[in-house]
Amino acid sequence: MTIEFRPQIKDLQAYKPGKPIEDVKREYGLERVIKLASNENPLGCSEKAKQAIQDALNHLNIYPDGNTTELKDAIAKKFNIKTTQVLPSSGSDEMVDQISKTFIQQGDEVIMADITFPRYISTCKMMGGVPVVVPLKDHTYDLDGMKEKINDKTRLIWLCNPNNPTGTMFTKDVLDEFLQSVPKNIVVVYDEAYQEYVTRDDYPKDALNYLPNYPNLIIMRTFSKAYGLAALRVGYTVASEEIIDHINRIRGPFNVNTLAQVAAIAALGDEEFLKRSYDVNKEGKRYLYKVFDELGLEYAPSETNHILVDVKKDAQEIFVDLQKKGVIVRPIYGTFIRVSIGTMEENITFVEKFQEVL
Repeated sequence: MTIEFRPQIKDLQAYKPGKPIEDVKREYGLERVIKLASNENPLGCSEKAKQAIQDALNHLNIYPDGNTTELKDAIAKKFNIKTTQVLPSSGSDEMVDQISKTFIQQGDEVIMADITFPRYISTCKMMGGVPVVVPLKDHTYDLDGMKEKINDKTRLIWLCNPNNPTGTMFTKDVLDEFLQSVPKNIVVVYDEAYQEYVTRDDYPKDALNYLPNYPNLIIMRTFSKAYGLAALRVGYTVASEEIIDHINRIRGPFNVNTLAQVAAIAALGDEEFLKRSYDVNKEGKRYLYKVFDELGLEYAPSETNHILVDVKKDAQEIFVDLQKKGVIVRPIYGTFIRVSIGTMEENITFVEKFQEVL
């Protein structure tokens, strides 16, 4: 007799994270390696968050607050919404799983872009859903193309704005028109993990304002990027009370640990750190644009903390060659790599090594 596995997971591939710094050091005998692969905040995190973690270390024997009460309260107060509209999670990854488990049934169609956050498609397949994949246009979401795919079988639509891994965004006007066209029985998930880095004025920066008019909308945010708390795994979702109530029913107990909760509360209140993260990212992006322009390389205009660039050579080859020189980037597909924006020192080091491998 052989063990049987669910057929829905037969063709799934395990998620491959950015290569760890220590692995590269050991593999190539390097003393210093910089990682520009996983869109992490090069400034670290708020000192207030570190202090909050330090203060909580004497309570590691106690289970976390399973209701994340104080974190919910802090988020609700910050953005002037009800606490019953907020649900923290162990990063956006866990929430993507929870949303899929809450809504997708066997045979349901789920609309998503072809080059976007990979967990959308894997969790859809996991639940027996049918991915309806719409190609990007100029590295950007094609919402008109998505509208054309809506039918009676459509259950869920994933939107990532700005998009990972391309860094591109669609405007408020485009989102307005799209939401108006989607039937209210179809759930639209709006993932704005990188919204703190956006510089353009036509971005829908106040997405929470859509919620009163669109009870089918779910907004996802994270503390992993601009807030620099990636290691703690903490994010949050805002939606109608009805949606939050149903997602909460399948949430695992104590899913957001104590250190993540206290650090997120402290980070939320540190506007100075957030502003500095924004400024460093903007300066670094401008510098890398200039270099890519001088090298004659095509890149997608980014509103995130990473840039998708066509290196005109096999991305995997460039990825390996850069590792040998102590720089980790992310190969995406074909000749495109994604490079996270680091400190100016890290950006300059990347450019130096990048020019060498080219």
